Amino acid sequence: MDIDAFNGSAAEELTETLTACADIPAWVAAIVDGRPYADTDALLRTAEGATAFWTADDVERALAQHPRIGERSDRGGAEAAMSAREQSGVSQEADVAERLRAGNAAYEERFDRVYLVRAAGRSAEEILAMLEQRLTNDPQTELEVTAGQLREIAMLRLRGLLDLPADPPATRMDP
Repeated sequence: MDIDAFNGSAAEELTETLTACADIPAWVAAIVDGRPYADTDALLRTAEGATAFWTADDVERALAQHPRIGERSDRGGAEAAMSAREQSGVSQEADVAERLRAGNAAYEERFDRVYLVRAAGRSAEEILAMLEQRLTNDPQTELEVTAGQLREIAMLRLRGLLDLPADPPATRMDP
């Protein structure tokens, strides 16, 4: 979708599309209400800026859509398709799948939410290393890291909607 199509889309349609990027109504509304955009850079700046206002409740709401890493969403729709594409590089080998299952379980036991990581551009080994490191975080730090990963996913998905190169952030180990 180019910027003209984005600007010209019906608000309801655009809201549904953006909700698949991140189910955070205030973020979606800020982007929809910010139209028309002069160019994609202006749109991306607005979207990125609006992530600064995400609350813990916003993050928790958005996590409800996300499948566990290494699993596929059974919900269908645009969000499930995006998630499947993003996780396409995660190995489905039995050993990796078992390590992800065990790691997901440990994470959910510790933090009472699904482990979220930007999988696009990362190997299963990188994802597992991040998971092990993040299990050492205190709850507040981990919430901040999770919000950061959600921001990366949302922006990556938005770039995809705009047919822009993924340009994911450099792989790094989060605190």
